[in-house]
Amino acid sequence: MTSWEERIDAVWADAAGGAVDDEVIERIDALAAERGTDDARAEFERAGARDSAGRPEEAVALYRRALELGLDEEHRPQAVIQLASSLRNLGENEEALALITAEQDNAKDSPYGDAIAAMHALVLASSGRPTEGLSVALLALVPHLPRYHRSMTAYARELAAPPR
Repeated sequence: MTSWEERIDAVWADAAGGAVDDEVIERIDALAAERGTDDARAEFERAGARDSAGRPEEAVALYRRALELGLDEEHRPQAVIQLASSLRNLGENEEALALITAEQDNAKDSPYGDAIAAMHALVLASSGRPTEGLSVALLALVPHLPRYHRSMTAYARELAAPPR
């Protein structure tokens, strides 16, 4: 018998590369029902299905519920990133910015650090602050460069600095 995790992963694998539709949502909901509405992971999966189907307004409450119930360290940063993305898509940029900024402060060594920075940059750009967004993106990119760490860090910080 396959585990709940494996069955969730199978639904997402089947949906990879294609549109997430009502059938995918129904499959995720059926698996989530096995764990109940007080299960953070089940609520996270339900939110992700709706988000992937282009229904951010439905996903937001489910992401919030999953975070409130307490996700593990693998899924919590994913939920924050995805919630910030949904909020951004709904034009709730200030709330998305507060959420992703707090996560960036908490996730210095997270494997999701670059994804958090990418979402932070997108939210800043959507908030009419594209230069600050570019700064965040560049600072996330610097550790991956073969050289020029010092100069690129200085340039990125200069972009974010208030005008003199």
